[in-house]
Amino acid sequence: MTKPHEYYMSQALELAREAADAGEVPVGCVIVRDGAVIGRGRNRREEKQAVCSHAEMEAMAQANAALGSWRLDNCALYVTLEPCPMCAGAILNARIPKVFYGARDSAFGACGGVTNLFMEQFPHRPALVGGILAEDCQAVLAEFFEKLRQGKPST
Repeated sequence: MTKPHEYYMSQALELAREAADAGEVPVGCVIVRDGAVIGRGRNRREEKQAVCSHAEMEAMAQANAALGSWRLDNCALYVTLEPCPMCAGAILNARIPKVFYGARDSAFGACGGVTNLFMEQFPHRPALVGGILAEDCQAVLAEFFEKLRQGKPST
């Protein structure tokens, strides 16, 4: 039996909350294949001081290791915030066929927020579904940035 999209997004939300607790922008991601989570990631840019340490990139690296392949075909990616251009490009290159996101990103979103790379004429274009647990995903982000503006720790 296939689990509902909310189940996987709730796992991504747990990772987003972990990111917030660590002082990172709260974004979490899981990659699923055949009903099993094979990759998990959360933002670690501050921790690693690496621009590529977005939740999606971390989850894709873990999924690559789990499968022993750079190709992530037959997988679904669940992320709490619409992917940025870097992550959308990596999703395209990894051949991920399905992407589900929570909150829209009107500043850096590359799946409709600013532009939609998945609508361009690339040979592999994933199916895209936004708005999965969107209110919960947005609330985690809003709380994090409100605490940041107030100068309070995010925990």
